[in-house]
Amino acid sequence: MAGHGSKKVIYAALAGNALIAVTKFAAAAYTGSSAMLSEGIHSLVDTGNQGLLLHGLKKSKQVADERHPFGYGAELYFWSFVVAILIFAVGAGVSIYEGIQKILHPHPVSDPYIAYIVLGLAMIFEAVAWWIAYKEFARVRGTRSTFAAVRDSKDPTVFTVLFEDSAAMLGLIVALAGLLGVQYLGLEWLDGAASVAIGVILALTATLLAYETKGLLIGEGASPELLSKITAIINATPAISHLNEIRTLHRGPRDILLALSVDFVDQVKAGSVEETIYSLERTIKMEMPQVTRLFIEVQARKHHEEMLEEEKEAIAPDSK
Repeated sequence: MAGHGSKKVIYAALAGNALIAVTKFAAAAYTGSSAMLSEGIHSLVDTGNQGLLLHGLKKSKQVADERHPFGYGAELYFWSFVVAILIFAVGAGVSIYEGIQKILHPHPVSDPYIAYIVLGLAMIFEAVAWWIAYKEFARVRGTRSTFAAVRDSKDPTVFTVLFEDSAAMLGLIVALAGLLGVQYLGLEWLDGAASVAIGVILALTATLLAYETKGLLIGEGASPELLSKITAIINATPAISHLNEIRTLHRGPRDILLALSVDFVDQVKAGSVEETIYSLERTIKMEMPQVTRLFIEVQARKHHEEMLEEEKEAIAPDSK
């Protein structure tokens, strides 16, 4: 499950975006700025997105039942994907539409200094939320690059909020540039162009988030480090002669389904096999608590290889 750090990041972003949305809409109504209206929509969408992420976290903690025997951990991945779709459809779509309308039918921005004050306050609120999200992301990133950490991450809440806040900061800068252009260059269409640019930023952010969360929805395996630990435990078990196969599936950030196929030494008795499997389950779950469900199949190596070949032959015709 997602940890306490994820909730802290979401709550910080939720509070910040709610405050920012109110001030932006007020400024947009007063000044008539298209870019400010797009920013208000952006912050409103972000506020709703944080609510959806919190809903996903809550749903993911539901206890497994007959209809969902492996639990509800993937709820978090589903709602994270919905967030990406909303950013694209609502945030980007409305911003681009509003910007195009302003370009086609430009009108002056009244009292831009009000908008500057709101943008300044928004930057402060957004910077605080961004810093909290970045610190949490940096904690889990370690020595990896940002893109490698996002690619390997199994907790979408942290990088979703970080990307949202980063896009928001860029959007504020673009909105500020558009208003300055209107005021000092006299080009009223720049306000609409800024709105379109904000929409493009949101669309790119949504595309990246959708791509990453799609992989989690489809099903990603555990990290190479965890696989190495499991392999070492199996290889150090005297009663097992060979690890035929190891498969893992993340059902949530800290909810891993593990399936093993092992070949026991022929001389080992049935009672010893049962004790060995029990010992392996306890050891693996103790050292790696994120492995919540574990299934061990006892199978001769040659039989396992025969089954794999039959699977390949059955799949081959359909892949042509």
